[in-house]
Amino acid sequence: MSSPQAFSHRRALRAGFASFVGTAIEFYDFYVFATAAALIFGPLFFPEVEPALGVLASFATYATGFLVRPLGGIIFGHIGDRIGRRQSLVLTLLLMGVATMLVGFLPTFATAGFAAPILLVALRVLQGLAVGGEWGGAVLMAVENAPEKYKSFYGSFPQLGNPMGALLASGIFALLTLGGQEFMMDWGWRIPFLLSAILIGIGFWVRLKVEETPVFAEAQARRSAAAQPVELPAKLAFKRNWRAIIIGTGLIAISSGGYYIMTTFATAYATGATVGLDPTLVLNAMTFASFWHLLSTLPLGIAADRWGRKRVMAIGLVVSVAAVIPTFLVMGHSTWLLFALLALVRVTMNATWAPLAAIMSQMFDADSRQTSLSIAYSAGSALWGGLSPLIATGLFIATGSIWSVIAFYVLLTVVALVCLVLAPQLRDDVLEHTSERPTAPGTERDRHAAAH
Repeated sequence: MSSPQAFSHRRALRAGFASFVGTAIEFYDFYVFATAAALIFGPLFFPEVEPALGVLASFATYATGFLVRPLGGIIFGHIGDRIGRRQSLVLTLLLMGVATMLVGFLPTFATAGFAAPILLVALRVLQGLAVGGEWGGAVLMAVENAPEKYKSFYGSFPQLGNPMGALLASGIFALLTLGGQEFMMDWGWRIPFLLSAILIGIGFWVRLKVEETPVFAEAQARRSAAAQPVELPAKLAFKRNWRAIIIGTGLIAISSGGYYIMTTFATAYATGATVGLDPTLVLNAMTFASFWHLLSTLPLGIAADRWGRKRVMAIGLVVSVAAVIPTFLVMGHSTWLLFALLALVRVTMNATWAPLAAIMSQMFDADSRQTSLSIAYSAGSALWGGLSPLIATGLFIATGSIWSVIAFYVLLTVVALVCLVLAPQLRDDVLEHTSERPTAPGTERDRHAAAH
């Protein structure tokens, strides 16, 4: 292998910004669907059942997008590992944009009968395929353009896309609810989906301007120089990285599952018959929380580089449990406490999310990294993110107590903590800062566990 290349902050910032813009648009599309599932889709697409079961059916539709994520991870991971990270990201952005926009044109059950929920599920599947390939490519576009000492900071750029997407989604729905329930149920709910067409155009333009990552370029050059045939990324992923994939799947139990409990399920719970809060109030609270989630992401990335990314994530896991309990208990009793606690929950949970890009990208070798990363993240999202709102809703219906949901959140925290302890951390030698170049070049990967 050649000596490590000099690091450019300008190139890393450009890659980080492109990752942020794309993931923000992708998560906006995904969260628009999630918010509509909690507030709108039940009566529009499942009017034949009781309201509570309508929400459950709506969440089941929402969950299908998670269940197909691993397939999207394999498809677009293969493209990213063999053709390039950038090419895979352009394709996922286009697929997500088209699927989301088409939701805005769907007929409802009143006009199309059972064809309406079937079409809704089909478009949700396309969304799931796109997101399954998006996150892994976006993370690697940012992390692989940074040396070890800056990986958590630049890796937090694509993590900004999650709160920004949530902020945009809850914000637009909060504005639309000002038009009244009749306006929303008539045609107002379509507006957030149709707006996706404009956002996709912006993201497409930004991503076409970004360069390929140095780590991918080095791996591609090494493969071209090798005499032996190159194995498929998916085959390499399961042969070399199956343990790390399992660990990565459990690692995001709170970052994905806990997050959707405190957004999608919490929205449905707070606006349901038990608590009975006004949807506009709850959406405003979620928008406020998303703002603080967004604001805290880069500082948490910096903290993870300075104090250790595993340490920051562990703190976030433990503290978030302490914040979740009073959040559910104050719903319907104190508006200002609800706003403050939802924001606190999102910041503490963000400590499990902001360092996640650097942690998970460094769990796998470069030859099948995007495929391995995408499979682990997508499988975890399908298991935890896709099913958690459904399980939480089922637990609450079965027990009638919010404490069953809180206990489920605690269980997810334990799973994530165990996987965090077990997660391997490898080191890239392709890029190094000029002040910290190694005394002698190593192999492609320094396989000593990093201090993080």
